[in-house]
Amino acid sequence: MGINERREREKEARRNTILDAAEEIFFSKGVDNSSMDEVASRAELSKGTLYLYFKNKDELYHGIIHRGLTILLGMFQKTADSKKNGFDKVWNLGKTYFEFSEKYPDYAMALLHHEKTNIDIADLENNPNLMVCNGDGNKIFGLMQGIIKEGIIDGSIDSKLDPVKLSMVLWAHSSGIMSLIQMKGNLLKHFSGFDKQAIMNYSMELTARYLKGEK
Repeated sequence: MGINERREREKEARRNTILDAAEEIFFSKGVDNSSMDEVASRAELSKGTLYLYFKNKDELYHGIIHRGLTILLGMFQKTADSKKNGFDKVWNLGKTYFEFSEKYPDYAMALLHHEKTNIDIADLENNPNLMVCNGDGNKIFGLMQGIIKEGIIDGSIDSKLDPVKLSMVLWAHSSGIMSLIQMKGNLLKHFSGFDKQAIMNYSMELTARYLKGEK
């Protein structure tokens, strides 16, 4: 192993140590109630060293979101690679998103918070980790569009639907439902009797009817 390669590995290892520490603190206390000083202390690094890797808390938080998106994208890719028709793949994407939220609740909540944050071009230019997250989102949209196109070609999805618009609407719909069941799932079950799984299933059933062009 050359010197440059070893340095890069050490740099990446330290970066992951910082992100691990930030996750522990942010997920337990909330981002607004956490500080860069606490992250540096938990990572056993000086504050100056921390700022060499992440210039502020926002950039650090988006490094964590990138981790969550990487996991979600990997799970989505497995669904996209399955030997199913387009409709079944879209259906399974919904199931996969729910599974992700149950298996990785902290990442899921971070992603939902990210979805509700107002972002403009200047934000992307000033935060490299946010730019990476935006790229992750584009990969997810591209994957969804590809699956929808497959469904239109194989006849399992209504040919009158637009893959680009539909992928955006499906993501917005899924994120909205996920936000509802993650944040108010217990209240909904108490007052309506429907648990998170039942609400998600009903949402998917309505989506399925639309995808098939059913009234």
